[in-house]
Amino acid sequence: MRAAVITAPQTTEIVDVPTPTAGPHDVVVRIRACGICGSDTLYISLGGLPPRQGRMPIGHEPAGEVVEVGAEVSGISVGDRVVVNPMAAADDIIGNGGSTGALADYLLVKNAVRGKSIEVVPDHIPYEVAALNEPMAVARHAVNQVAPRQSDQVLVFGAGPIGLGITLALKSRGVRSVVVADVLPSRLDKALKVGADAVINSAAEDLAARLTELHGTGTSMWPDRAGTDIFLDAAGVPAVIDTALGVAKRGAKLGVVAVHNEPVSMDLMNLMANELTIVGSMGYPSEIFEVTDDIVENWEKYRVIISHTFDFDDLAEALQCVATPGKADKVVITMN
Repeated sequence: MRAAVITAPQTTEIVDVPTPTAGPHDVVVRIRACGICGSDTLYISLGGLPPRQGRMPIGHEPAGEVVEVGAEVSGISVGDRVVVNPMAAADDIIGNGGSTGALADYLLVKNAVRGKSIEVVPDHIPYEVAALNEPMAVARHAVNQVAPRQSDQVLVFGAGPIGLGITLALKSRGVRSVVVADVLPSRLDKALKVGADAVINSAAEDLAARLTELHGTGTSMWPDRAGTDIFLDAAGVPAVIDTALGVAKRGAKLGVVAVHNEPVSMDLMNLMANELTIVGSMGYPSEIFEVTDDIVENWEKYRVIISHTFDFDDLAEALQCVATPGKADKVVITMN
């Protein structure tokens, strides 16, 4: 079968590898769609991760069709449309330094257990939408980390795939006001389509003034603070942290899910005086299939997140698309 493998820094090839077969506790999934994550481009730039640097399979956002089921597996049948938890085996993470990747014709899911390593989705959900399950679990965990109440007012920085997923998760929890800020009008349009109550073009508008207009004024030791309860950083630039902490009222939370590639400084007196809370978020300890039901229920909104689909044979073009800043939102590889 074909599989995408990092063979050197900045080099990914589609190579022939043995087609997997299922043991008694495993299933084999024919991959129909697999998203490309920003981390994939990082791994490619590094030439992979130890111990597979120089020969590392990639792809960790799969959806596909079950084609083989082990004799001891229950609740899963040949022909089922499924999504996969790439983190289920901590010592063999799919597409993140493990022995297999999901950018391949077939994927072996070891110790296949519904609700733990694999889950079935209805046949009417397009494969490319089902492939959003993994990144949307990242977004769902970020929301769970800040524990919003329905009465809260929230600002999401960044309307890329994770920011849009956060917006969907917030609205599914009934949060009353979700505002999304970005510098790209096309992304802000998508934010409105998936349910944002308002958007702010932070390149063209005074964000603090607009936020105060939307959320009112908050209590603080300093003037001109917005009434926003929660800020979520899905952008990963220092200006977001500066802006959020600069307008945060007493008791506000800042959740950070975006990757920051450089240190960020902050005014700790502001943090202390306004008793602000900063919460980190990484991965999805329990959310990988928590988000699945919401994708199934609202799949047409989730489909808005996808900006490009490419055939597996056009992987090089797809990777270039992902690596070009501002060119794509979510890129998904499809296999026939």
